[in-house]
Amino acid sequence: MTPDTDRAAGEPAAELEPPLVELDGEPAEEDAAWEPIPPESEPNRYAEPVAAEPVAPVAAEPVRADERFASVDLLRGVALCGILAMNIVDFAWPEAKYMNPYAGPDRPSVLDLSAWTFNHVVFDTKMMTLFSMLFGAGLVLMGDRAEARGASIRGVYYRRVLWLLAIGLCHAYLIWAGDILVMYAECGLLLYLFRKKTPRTLLITGAILVAIIVPLYFGLLAGVNFMKATTARVEARRAADQTPATWETRVANFWTANLRDDMTPNAEKRAENFRKNMTTYRGGYLGIVKHRAKEVWKGQVFGMLFFGWWYTGGRMLIGMGLMKLGVFSAERSRRFYLTMLAVGYGIGLPLLILSAARSISIEFDPKYALSPWGLTGFLGSLPMVFGHIGAVMLIYQSGVATRLTRRLSAVGRMALSNYLTHSIVCTTLFYGYGFGLFGHVGRAALVLIVVAIWSAQIWYSPLWLARFRYGPAEWLWRSLTYGKPQPMRIRPTSAAPASA
Repeated sequence: MTPDTDRAAGEPAAELEPPLVELDGEPAEEDAAWEPIPPESEPNRYAEPVAAEPVAPVAAEPVRADERFASVDLLRGVALCGILAMNIVDFAWPEAKYMNPYAGPDRPSVLDLSAWTFNHVVFDTKMMTLFSMLFGAGLVLMGDRAEARGASIRGVYYRRVLWLLAIGLCHAYLIWAGDILVMYAECGLLLYLFRKKTPRTLLITGAILVAIIVPLYFGLLAGVNFMKATTARVEARRAADQTPATWETRVANFWTANLRDDMTPNAEKRAENFRKNMTTYRGGYLGIVKHRAKEVWKGQVFGMLFFGWWYTGGRMLIGMGLMKLGVFSAERSRRFYLTMLAVGYGIGLPLLILSAARSISIEFDPKYALSPWGLTGFLGSLPMVFGHIGAVMLIYQSGVATRLTRRLSAVGRMALSNYLTHSIVCTTLFYGYGFGLFGHVGRAALVLIVVAIWSAQIWYSPLWLARFRYGPAEWLWRSLTYGKPQPMRIRPTSAAPASA
């Protein structure tokens, strides 16, 4: 994610973002961190340099309070809250229930379908997309500040990404299979190569990577149909006492042994898998760890190859481009953000509503996922994210709901700690080794748990940051990166001021 420009001197880059350099000095006063930056108050520091107006070199110094982008923290806090709204279903039910409210023996209630529809339109994939964009934006800020100080970021950046990978692997295998940190770290290893590209190049490259999902999707669809047809032909020839071609037999065997149950499971098989998951996650800790190890490995390897870089990496590049254009830092005009909101919601909302209506009308028939209709939600998601960004930036610029936006920004500054807290709290609440609520709480009722966790984190995050420089997970991550424990407590403001 990205650091913001009100960061206190001595404080590291915010969570889920790369740091700049090691900084020392006193933390800035809290009130200075939250003043919105009027869009016209300063030039866009990420715009292309103008030859006629060379920029004077900047001496190396600690990050000042006025160098922080509280707007980015706010976006990150909003994204984190939205991610929990989606992940809560995966914590509380077998994976099939995440996308399909009809999965399992019981039909969903009207409230359950309403909760799914709202999440599908507002949160699903949008919050992960925003999170990914902010991760990419963090590299822009890291490089910009380090360059101003004459420092190299390569070593620190790669150490930080590799430690994020280690934290993600522990999280995925030992706590929860839905981890996103590993994919972020994997994409982060490639992201560094794009740090000096222009906004135009970043946006175009990111858009191309995202768009590659479309031919990949249709290629998958064609491949599935081909293997199904070949298998049917082999079975028909065998039934007629004929010998199928060798290549047909190999295709049929591969489809039957490796893909058929996952790609086109019948109702009986889906019910069996659902029951197995219910039994497993209502059981003990070691059984759960063993069960998810295979699916986690497959997701991390094949997910990255066929999905991660194109889907997540492309969004990270778009985020880098938007950061360089001053979009995330609230430096653009009110008219710009109004246009962003109107166009984003104008395109995204109709597509997502159509996608939701279609899914409900066919009761989430699995065949829908492997048809062109399955792309409507995907095509509407990115415009919807742009609408969300425009809305949040307008609220930030206007200065309304200041108490709430400050608290959400604090949630964003502790994003890694708060994200891991989601997993620890929810797996303890739902899994068999905890309170054992797995499969017992309906989708609509889960909304109450989400709101309770939101409220707790919005309450305690500012209290924590009033006493400590960063969250506990951020402290661990930074300490591992630098190879030594980092200062944690905020020193009293009455202490002697740091030398200039």
